[in-house]
Amino acid sequence: MSETLTHPPLPSEGSAPEGRTDRWAVWRSPAGQPRWARPALLGIAAAATVLYAWNLPRADYAPLYSQAVKGMSESWKALLYGAVDANATVTLDKLAGSFVPQAISARIFGYHAWSLALPQVIEGVISVLVMYRVVRRWAGVVPGLLAAGIFAFTPVAASMFGHSMEDGALVMCLVLAADAYQRAAREARLRSLVWAGVWVGLGFQAKMLQAWMILPALAIGYLLTAPTGLRRRLKHLGVAGVVMVVVSLSWIALYTFTPASARPAINGTTNNSAITMVFGHNGLGRLGINLPGTVPNNGRVRAVVGPGQHLTPGELGGARGNGPDGPPGEAPDAGPKAGGDPATGPKEGGAWNQLLAGRLGIAIGWLYPLTLLALLCGLWWRRHAERTDPERGGMVMWGVWLVTFGLAFSVTAVPHTAYVASLAPPVAALSGMGIVWFWRAYRGGGGQAWLLPLVIVAEMVWVAWLWSGYPGFLPWAFWSTLVLGAAAIVLLALARVAKPASTAVVTAGLTVGVAAILAAPATYAASVLDPEYSGNSFDANAGPVVVKGVEQGG
Repeated sequence: MSETLTHPPLPSEGSAPEGRTDRWAVWRSPAGQPRWARPALLGIAAAATVLYAWNLPRADYAPLYSQAVKGMSESWKALLYGAVDANATVTLDKLAGSFVPQAISARIFGYHAWSLALPQVIEGVISVLVMYRVVRRWAGVVPGLLAAGIFAFTPVAASMFGHSMEDGALVMCLVLAADAYQRAAREARLRSLVWAGVWVGLGFQAKMLQAWMILPALAIGYLLTAPTGLRRRLKHLGVAGVVMVVVSLSWIALYTFTPASARPAINGTTNNSAITMVFGHNGLGRLGINLPGTVPNNGRVRAVVGPGQHLTPGELGGARGNGPDGPPGEAPDAGPKAGGDPATGPKEGGAWNQLLAGRLGIAIGWLYPLTLLALLCGLWWRRHAERTDPERGGMVMWGVWLVTFGLAFSVTAVPHTAYVASLAPPVAALSGMGIVWFWRAYRGGGGQAWLLPLVIVAEMVWVAWLWSGYPGFLPWAFWSTLVLGAAAIVLLALARVAKPASTAVVTAGLTVGVAAILAAPATYAASVLDPEYSGNSFDANAGPVVVKGVEQGG
């Protein structure tokens, strides 16, 4: 079977003519890619732009965070220190990296809910385009386009990139880090690995420790794959690691070495320490381990203006005097904790199966069977490949990313749905490649030809399970998906037993099968076009939510 994975590009992936040099003709595919590749990618990017930007006219403010963006847009000092107010008296309880693009957008377009959400739309489209480049270099044009489309129509991404949420900047930085890493791993290029470290560091500025969760994937992938000696691989990782730490901790260093009297007070702490805020309030505190000076992170937004002194968002808003176009002063809870009922409030800790059902399941989990089967089969098929084999190295990197983030989100409480958007890149990459792998296995014949129908069966069973929690949501789409899956299985089975197999039946079976696999996540992602199901600035819910058994809009 390993031969089926090293076939040249599919017949439909014929190369474009060499020598094409007009770089400004962005609609034309580069040399070495089929003519239709770039137009197809631009079509996916355009669809993503519409999906993410659809609700910009109805965008909402994120309480307190939007207040901070307003202050950062009015004062360069507030922008530098990530202060909640233009007078730079107190910071957010987060690093402000993800809010800098929002503040710049507010300076350019004025302070509006849509101008604060606009940077996330741009971050989402960039992520889609880079996903294509990463997977294309790894596996080819068709897997790249599939990965870009799957990522674009992941429900949590469809909602998150349409709101002013810091998770959008994190996901973009992680995808860009994977892009730089890929070039480093293929060519043992230190400069590219350093750029990967820079992007992880910028991701840290957006979402702190969550960005570092990608490090095992990049480090293990580079050690396994880079075409150079072990000593040099370790040296490269050391240099890139130092750069990553410097970029990550730059804001903390700014606060640590600036006299307290010359900077804002640090939110989330009682000892005015940036280290406590990042690694205590937003780090170990989420695991129930409180560093000295840590204000427990219970999901409520509040400000700390000095040792032992707290200022509620309502008091802060009243003190600052919100204008008529500003958000309300009082900030509600930042959504329920993972596993909690939106109507009854949060639960303590996380549930091991919280990624397998409910709001987190429908946000990210529709393609779990395809993703896991692709990873396992791919690693098995490439088990005898050379150490530097790029396909196996890519599978290891994406697989470690998937497992690391998946385990973390299974053992800790997930404050809001957008957190799990960090799983979208590996799910999209492995799913896009898996569809092509299983298709090639099917065309190759033998026992492995039945893997593709098996994947479709597994996906249909999983869709039925996830969708069963929301039986009143678009039942016609649910049954249509199952009918498509059944038709694909019948067509593929008939084509295998027929002698000779009909090319038309095989093609129809593949087309219908892919449509069935992608129908459920695409349906939930497209639901954000209805404002009732588009989520909000504190929770990236695409599709319905359940409150005491009653389905409601997101």
